[in-house]
Amino acid sequence: MPFTWVAADSVYGVGDIEMALRRAGKGYVLGVNATHHFRSWTARRPVAGTAENIARTLPKSAWRRLSAGAGTKGARLHDWAYCELADLDASDYRNAQAGLWTRGLLIRRNIADGDMAFFSTWCPAGTGIKALVKVEGHRWTIEDSFETTKTSSGLIITKPVPARLASARLTGHARLRHAGRNPSLCQRRVTPKKAIQGTQRAPPLIRWSIQEIRRIAVRLAQRRIHPAHVIAWSLWRRAHQAAAQTAHINKNRNCNARPVAEVPI
Repeated sequence: MPFTWVAADSVYGVGDIEMALRRAGKGYVLGVNATHHFRSWTARRPVAGTAENIARTLPKSAWRRLSAGAGTKGARLHDWAYCELADLDASDYRNAQAGLWTRGLLIRRNIADGDMAFFSTWCPAGTGIKALVKVEGHRWTIEDSFETTKTSSGLIITKPVPARLASARLTGHARLRHAGRNPSLCQRRVTPKKAIQGTQRAPPLIRWSIQEIRRIAVRLAQRRIHPAHVIAWSLWRRAHQAAAQTAHINKNRNCNARPVAEVPI
């Protein structure tokens, strides 16, 4: 499968991985530790030292507030800084490739607590910080894809279960969300009544995701938990995710009250 970029968390032996990707002609955004050393050999912005020390010496104008993509809690907003360390000839690593590529350091800072993450980058010269942030943000999409693949392939099921059971049960219990909030007359008779103190509104739910649907299908196929409990747990989880999303959006609004100057680097 052809690809252009590689994004990954901090791994042991990142230097060997970088060299392999350069020889393959692939751009990358690879996570590194705060103690990873960087050094520039251009006059554009001389930097040298650990990733953390470099980040703490950057001026305020070097930071930009950008979104790494949309998540379940809204836009993944962080403050970002990008240091171009050197422009190198790609033919030094791959004979079939020519032109200048840039070795750089990408820094992500949490808006709320200032926690930072660091990434070693390799990209064609002229690649902007927005493109690198977008590549780094695809890590979450990749992780979700892995989870979806494991779930759909049955890797998290302890014993093989025919796939038709899941679809049949989902069809039979698709109405449980409504039934859970509007119990039948028989259920009302056995349920103790509580004093009504005004009309209670149902909590908002986050929209359905592929992972959530697959999770329900697997639980129903396993036949270990009563279907009503599976659906009820899903409703509870989606309600709390909706509350977390609202809180996250409100927090970002408050943080945006302290704008960061978006000065091109």
